Amino acid sequence: MIEPTLNPPERTAAKQAPEAKELHRGPFRTSRARSADPVTGDVFYADKLNELLAACRKNLRSLDEELVMKAFRICYDAHKNDRRASGEPYFIHPFEVSMIVAQEVPLDDISIVAALLHDVVEDTDYDLNEIREEFGPEIAEIVDGATKITDIFKSREITRAESYRKLLLSMVDDVRVMLVKFADRLHNMRTIEYLSPERQLRMAKETLDIYAPFAHRFGLGRIKWEMEDLAFKVLNRDAYNEIKRALSEKRIERESYVSTFVEPISDALKHEGIKFEVVGRPKHLFSIYNKMMRHGKALDEVYDLFAVRIILDTNNDNDCFAVFGLVSSIYTPVPERFKNYISVPKKNGYQSIHTTVIGPGGRMVEVQIRTRAMHDIAEKGVAAHWKYKERLSRADPDLEEWVSWVRDVFEQHGDDAPSALLESFKLNLYQDEIYVFTPKGELRILPKGATAVDFAFEIHTQVGLRTIGAKVNGRIVPLHTKLSSGDQVEIITSKNQSPNADWEQFVATHKARQQIRKFLNEEQRGKVLEGKELFYKRLQKAKLHVNEDTLIRFAATTSFGSTSKLYQAIANNEADGEEYFKRLKEWVRPGSAEHREEPALPPKEVSYLQKSRADTGILIQGSKENLLYSYAKCCNPVPGDEVVGVVTIGHGVKIHRAACKNIEKMHIDNREERLIDVAWPSTDDGSDYLVGIRVFGEDRPGMLSDLTHLISPS
Repeated sequence: MIEPTLNPPERTAAKQAPEAKELHRGPFRTSRARSADPVTGDVFYADKLNELLAACRKNLRSLDEELVMKAFRICYDAHKNDRRASGEPYFIHPFEVSMIVAQEVPLDDISIVAALLHDVVEDTDYDLNEIREEFGPEIAEIVDGATKITDIFKSREITRAESYRKLLLSMVDDVRVMLVKFADRLHNMRTIEYLSPERQLRMAKETLDIYAPFAHRFGLGRIKWEMEDLAFKVLNRDAYNEIKRALSEKRIERESYVSTFVEPISDALKHEGIKFEVVGRPKHLFSIYNKMMRHGKALDEVYDLFAVRIILDTNNDNDCFAVFGLVSSIYTPVPERFKNYISVPKKNGYQSIHTTVIGPGGRMVEVQIRTRAMHDIAEKGVAAHWKYKERLSRADPDLEEWVSWVRDVFEQHGDDAPSALLESFKLNLYQDEIYVFTPKGELRILPKGATAVDFAFEIHTQVGLRTIGAKVNGRIVPLHTKLSSGDQVEIITSKNQSPNADWEQFVATHKARQQIRKFLNEEQRGKVLEGKELFYKRLQKAKLHVNEDTLIRFAATTSFGSTSKLYQAIANNEADGEEYFKRLKEWVRPGSAEHREEPALPPKEVSYLQKSRADTGILIQGSKENLLYSYAKCCNPVPGDEVVGVVTIGHGVKIHRAACKNIEKMHIDNREERLIDVAWPSTDDGSDYLVGIRVFGEDRPGMLSDLTHLISPS
């Protein structure tokens, strides 16, 4: 059990791996209060504890200070012997992570404690049972979930379906798991310069591909923007420095222009008695770079390098529209650049009015209008939503909106190949959304680039599977037509329609792609079973008994190469089943040339097999005499198998496995006189031999993936 006593026992970092340790930047931050901690006598410890408690008191609605202090002391004790590459104590990392949670995503004291302890189980000799016993199951589960996600992202390539399954399950169980992980990654990105160049590139790409879009889905605007800019700095430092320098050179000019632009708006708002805050800020560097790349423009040609944000201290959403009218009366708006995210919020809960107006000097300026609550949700997402609820509960049904898309992915992705899962995961992190409507006016939010087929699957899986046509705004359009915001879409279905492989090439949503693949795979399996049934009926009618091994070998000699493709071709009338039945009958006829042929092994495997057999020196009736012998191709024995010899005419002794069906048949036919004793020589040379393994089981999606991971878990 953990002992959070006055003098906690020292613990070692026995489980610490160097690769797991990220690094810290710069000197320690210290507060003005220099009184030593009464327990440890450490001034630095006291400063950091006071700093964290101050942030918690400011941002949390309720706070169990004793709980936070206990976690702080255990964290300090567990990591006090660990150092980062900078030479500074590793304890700084969990402290900074907990500060990010307290300031950027302040949910509750439980998440603060979990942030302090998030590396204790992974990197020290404390285990999860100790955390559970001391802090309870809720905190232990969050720490465990964050540790699993850390294990996932240690891999060089994020492609393993099981790893994603753990991530999704952990997050669906408790959203705070991912919030702690966001804070952990943000601090690692802030301190990334201490890593090797290779690890910097890998972490930056991972952050840009996964973490930043993930943070966007949770509405964590500030964290998303900072992650993107830090990753951009690593991945394209020249472009980053150029944009930063250009913005810095024009900072005074920009501030002067914003002041001139805002002045008449501020006067009008004061005259109306509206409480407000106006903020002019430059766009984030990565968003500016993306706009330059998207439109093929130089920095000087990008007109909206900054935005003006009007934040209203009101609980009435209609006040935002009143302020929009006031701004439009002062400056001319650009109609096509008006977006109403208040009436139709984004999936992550974001609400605001966006408009672009022509400001002084004919320059276009983006204006965002929102309430204080909307602003908090835009910056802090799920954490701000929690703040504005009257009750605090991890099971709050409204919080399900932030993880419902995760659950949707999880329900659909179970059978995906790893590479397909990664693709689908990224598809669900889309930042650009469109808003389309059903014929009855119901709203559906889809990713930009979605088609009529995506819309059909969004309505219902069966609607998608039976889609035969679509009407967009009253006009019939091709199914691959990309939809736009405001479109009204009607889906035409037919019970005789089914998806075809072409659909997979143009759909944009994970759900549509997954359901199309699932249908096509099931259809293919059905055709294989249908063809197999037809072929076996013909075999039974002719009373020809052929085992599965023989069929597999026979199919390998055909142009199809496998039984499944042969059966499928027969079911689709692409192959004449009667013709292939006749070919099989001739092939299995004893003494036929076809019967003696077997699919050729690659030359490398042939030489390997010959070498391994040549070195065995088989014993025939206990003797190593130079007798002619060879290995039977029907059972392909290898050293270690129980074997028996068969005397043949002109071919010497054939070595069979004792369990070979041909040997069993010889016993049945009373031909045991041709059998002689053979054995492998005893040897301890540890040689390797090429062997075949047959695995039997009920066919199901994902079986091949499970087998390959079992054989080669790395």
